Amino acid sequence: MSMAGEQAEALALRALAYLAGDEDRFHRFLLSTGATADDVRCRAAEPDFLSGVIDHLLTDEALLVAFAEDAALEPSSVAAARWRLPGAAME
Repeated sequence: MSMAGEQAEALALRALAYLAGDEDRFHRFLLSTGATADDVRCRAAEPDFLSGVIDHLLTDEALLVAFAEDAALEPSSVAAARWRLPGAAME
């Protein structure tokens, strides 16, 4: 699947909204990334921050699959989005 950078950012924002929509998921995200709720508010539109959102999903297969199902996406599209965001190997 080919994806533009803007599409990848939009998908990452959907993922962030998914994480924020459940207190436990959001808390696990904050703990695993070291981010604070203020970081999320201030940095949610930054591509580097959005890379971390996708990375978080990709480290937990059950969470990845649950997000993909909720968003009516294939889990592989989340990985494809990661390649279009900063910090991916071989940019």
